[in-house]
Amino acid sequence: MLLSRLRIILPLLLLGLSNFAQASSGEALNLTSTTIGWVCVGLFVIAYAFVMLEEKLHLRKSKPVLAAAGIIWVLIAWVYTQQENSHLAEQAFRHTLLEFAELMLFLLVAMTYINAMDERGLFNALRSWMIRKGFSFRQLFWITGILAFFISPIADNLTTALLMCAVVLKIAENDRAFVNLSCVNIVVAANSGGAFSPFGDITTLMVWQAGKVDFLTFFHLFLPSLVNFLIPAIIMSFFIKNKLPEKNAEDSLAEGMGHKEGAFPILFLFLLTVASAVLGHIVLHMPPVMGMMIGLAYLKIYGFVLRRRGIINMQTASDFVQYRKDRSIADIALPFDVFQPLARLEWDTLLFFYGVIMCVGGLGFMGYLTLLSESLYGNFTETVSNISLGMISAVIDNIPVMYAVLTMAPDFSQGQWLLITLTTGVGGSMLSIGSAAGVALMGQARGYYTFMGHLKWAPVIALGYVCSIYTHLWLNAGLM
Repeated sequence: MLLSRLRIILPLLLLGLSNFAQASSGEALNLTSTTIGWVCVGLFVIAYAFVMLEEKLHLRKSKPVLAAAGIIWVLIAWVYTQQENSHLAEQAFRHTLLEFAELMLFLLVAMTYINAMDERGLFNALRSWMIRKGFSFRQLFWITGILAFFISPIADNLTTALLMCAVVLKIAENDRAFVNLSCVNIVVAANSGGAFSPFGDITTLMVWQAGKVDFLTFFHLFLPSLVNFLIPAIIMSFFIKNKLPEKNAEDSLAEGMGHKEGAFPILFLFLLTVASAVLGHIVLHMPPVMGMMIGLAYLKIYGFVLRRRGIINMQTASDFVQYRKDRSIADIALPFDVFQPLARLEWDTLLFFYGVIMCVGGLGFMGYLTLLSESLYGNFTETVSNISLGMISAVIDNIPVMYAVLTMAPDFSQGQWLLITLTTGVGGSMLSIGSAAGVALMGQARGYYTFMGHLKWAPVIALGYVCSIYTHLWLNAGLM
C-alpha cells in the first residue's frame, strides 16, 4: 500500500504538481517548465562548476559530469515510466549513446597513434632538435606557436599544446614570465590550427561527423584561423626579451636522444588512417569512424611486425640492461606493444566527453535545446547568435556548446556552419578554462601558466577573435 502511494505521489512532487506535461504515445514530453527539468539543469550547472574548479579541488573533471549524466537520465526514465512511454526514453538514450560511441572510437584511434609516436620517440626527437639549435626566447616563442598551429590540424589541439608546452618548460623553466606567455601563445595557436581541420578539435570532428560541413570545406577557415593566431602573437612578441635560455646538463643529454625504430612508419600509417577515414566518408558515405578503426588495424599489424623484430634484436638480457642505461644505442629496439599506447589514453577526457554529451542530450530531450534555439536564433540573427556562442565557449567548454547547436539542428548555410565552427573553436582561447588545451596546460605548467596569467592577455586574444570573424565574413561571403 505504501509503495503504491509513493508511486503516485513521488512523480507529482518531482514534477511540480500542476506543471506535469502530458503526452500521447510516441510524443516526447516537454519538461522545460517542470520541477524535474529545473533540477536537471541545476545538476548540470553544479557539475560544470566542479569541472571549472578542477585545478583548485583536484577532482577529475569526468566525475561530476558522469554523476550528473546518470542522475539526469534516471529522472527522465522515471518520468517516462510513469507515462508508460519508457521506450521513448530508451530510444533517446541509445541515440545519444551512439553519437558518443562514434566520437569515442574515433578519438581512441587518433590518441593511440599519437601515443605510439610518442613512445617511439618522435616528439622527443623534435624537442631535442630545438634544444640543440639554441634558439632565443623570441625565436622559441614563434617556433612553438607556428608548430602548434600547423601540427594541431593533424594531431589535435590538446596533444599539440602539451607537446609544445613540454618543449618550453624544458628549455626555459627558469623564466616564469616567458613560460606563461608562451603557453598563452601555444593555446591560441593550437586552438586556431584545430579550427580549420576535422581532426584538429572535438568540435570540428563533431561537425564533420554530423555531415554539416564537407572535409575540404573546412579549409575555407584557414586564413581566418591564421589571423586569430597571428594578431595576438605579434602583439605578445613585443613583450619578450630576446635572450638565450640557460643550458643545463639535461639539455645536453636530450641532444643525444633520437627516435626509435618504427617512428616514421607509424607516422605514415597515421596519415594513411586519416586518408582512409576521409575517403570512406566522401566516396562510400560511411561514418569516418569506420576508416579510423581500419587504421587501428594498420597499427596493430605493424606493431606485431615491430615487436617481433624488437625481440629478435634484443638477443640477451645484458643487451636489455645496457639499453635501459644508455638510450643512445640505436641497434637495439625495445619491443613495441600496441596496448601500451592504448593504456596511456586520456581516459578521464573520454569519460568527460561521455558525461557532457549525455547531459546535454538529456536536457535536449527534455526540450531545453529547442527552447534555447527559439530564444537565441529567433530573436537574433544567425551571425550574432553564432558569435555570442563562441564567446560563451570561453566560459563553458566548447564541446557542450557545439553539441547543443548540433542537437538544435538549425537550418544553417555552409558559411554559418563554418562560422559556428570557427567561433566555438577559437572562442575558448580567451580564457584558460575555455578549451581542453588551456586546462591541460594549467596542469602541466602548474605555477607557471595560470588563469590570471592568461586573463591578462584576454583583450589581445579577443582582438584576434574579432578580426578572424571579419576575415571569414569577408572571404567566405559567398557561402553565407
